[in-house]
Amino acid sequence: LLLGTLLWAPWWALHGAPLAELSGDQDFQLFLHKNLEFTRKIKGDVVALRHVVCDTFQLCKEEELLLVWQDLGITQAPLEQCHSRTFQAEACFSQIRDGLRIYHGSLAAIRELLPGHAGLVETLQLDAANLSSNIQQQMEDLGMATVTYPSEGQGPLPTFSSRFHQQVGGFFILANFQRFLETAYRALRHLARL
Repeated sequence: LLLGTLLWAPWWALHGAPLAELSGDQDFQLFLHKNLEFTRKIKGDVVALRHVVCDTFQLCKEEELLLVWQDLGITQAPLEQCHSRTFQAEACFSQIRDGLRIYHGSLAAIRELLPGHAGLVETLQLDAANLSSNIQQQMEDLGMATVTYPSEGQGPLPTFSSRFHQQVGGFFILANFQRFLETAYRALRHLARL
């Protein structure tokens, strides 16, 4: 119960977020509802790939892999602007968009790890790119400041010293992407309720 309260506490602070200029816009509400469903679909595909990693490599429990994870240098794309007390749609959208671009690139490691599921990974990459483009377009439509970073600036794909490290790396890329999508979903849902 305490954990649930702590996880939802940042969202309570958002109810006073100054977004009156967006809340009544029908096109904005339509954008939010469509992309809520799209985010849910992407998350479902990520969960399906996590099940494949679990079934194929017997890597299912994050807490058992934390020591290996620390050596891999795989980090979570930031989304602190989507649940901070000073929530601003512009900053949150920018972080979601940028994070989707990062995970789009990271999914190449999953395609390498699971060649038999390349079709699902490619669909996931396409969906992540499309959702990122949707957010970029909506930001432009709303007159929000947008910053586009070149894809080269995202850094190279992680390199793994062994097949086991590659498997654990794939596990954490998917686990982090799932958490990222859950936070993005909550932020979009919050905006839809304003």
